[in-house]
Amino acid sequence: MDEREKILRDNFEEYFQLGLKAFNEQKYNSATTLFFKAIVALCDLFLLNKESRVPSSHSDRFRTIEEKYPEIYKILDRDFPFYQDSYTKKMDKESAELLKDDIGKIKKILER
Repeated sequence: MDEREKILRDNFEEYFQLGLKAFNEQKYNSATTLFFKAIVALCDLFLLNKESRVPSSHSDRFRTIEEKYPEIYKILDRDFPFYQDSYTKKMDKESAELLKDDIGKIKKILER
């Protein structure tokens, strides 16, 4: 495992674990943000393994995934507005839970 892969795996775990903690404490804005960051870390890990590179920006990430991995893009595209809303709106349990569940879906796709 190279250094970039280790960093992405560690980042995923940190975001996911802190997201679970925030979720359990009913801090749904923080949970939503952290779960989305965990999703991004998973996507970047996937792209590192499949494309041998880590995206340089959200635009680069979204464009690459949209063009080559539509199943993952569908989830990422649906979840991104929740992440954006978490800055200016009060997020609820259902929104945070959706992102948490999507982490499991993405992990299953990546394990194929």
